[in-house]
Amino acid sequence: MNSSRRSFLQAAAAAPILGAAFLNSQLAFAGIPESETGGVKFRLGLASYSFRKFDRANAIRMCVRARLGCICFKDFHLKMDATDEECRAAAEECKKAGLNLYACGTVYMKKPEDVVNAFRYAKAAGMNTIVCAPSPELLPLVEEKVKETGIYIAIHNHGPGDKVYPTPESVIEKVGKFDKRVGLCIDVGHTERIGASVLKSIFDYKDRIHDFHFKDITEKAQKGHGTLCGEGVLALPEYLAALKQIGYDRVVSFEWEEEADDPLPGLMQNVGYTRGLLRMMK
Repeated sequence: MNSSRRSFLQAAAAAPILGAAFLNSQLAFAGIPESETGGVKFRLGLASYSFRKFDRANAIRMCVRARLGCICFKDFHLKMDATDEECRAAAEECKKAGLNLYACGTVYMKKPEDVVNAFRYAKAAGMNTIVCAPSPELLPLVEEKVKETGIYIAIHNHGPGDKVYPTPESVIEKVGKFDKRVGLCIDVGHTERIGASVLKSIFDYKDRIHDFHFKDITEKAQKGHGTLCGEGVLALPEYLAALKQIGYDRVVSFEWEEEADDPLPGLMQNVGYTRGLLRMMK
């Protein structure tokens, strides 16, 4: 472990242990006191794809163990054909654990029925955001549903191999004429793997960023893959500083795609590293 990473983790480890009552409240910043957040407005959360080999109860349990206050469910943890009652029950499970079920995704929308169902599902579960990849011809319907429900759309760019939304810029090119609540989920790994700039995207599209997937990668190339935060090539401290500068006030979600059979240790290292960075921000 390099010295800079060790110092960040040591700083994070020094954070006070929270009592159960505080953990189960509506956490202002994923359980971290405001004085230790570097003055940022965003919250830390989890893309539950990280726990794709585990059921919902275990995904919730591990998210709580990582002391994250927000979760975005992939359909492994709440099927897209779940009834309204099942959606409400899942949200209640999260609430009892001290988690805000703020979003779902990534949701692929290929037909009008997919759009209608995604908004029904999100509304029933009390989610405020849908992380998605809608077919471009469906964007007028997406905007209509956004105006009807107030739910935000965060279109996820998937880098090399994605013919529709490879970069943040490619998303904005397609949604620029629509309501600003139809926006972007920046995936930092996919963005840099295709040669685009996360920092430039943060500043250029600051009014359209509605979710943010946080990770590190081994190299800025198509063959780059995930690695522990601080051990890869991404400028993670600069991304956090840029989000602070633009006043980003939604969620930064960890998406730990490695070690699918045993993801919690790696996720907790990533969270600890990030909290260390935040505590050291001025």
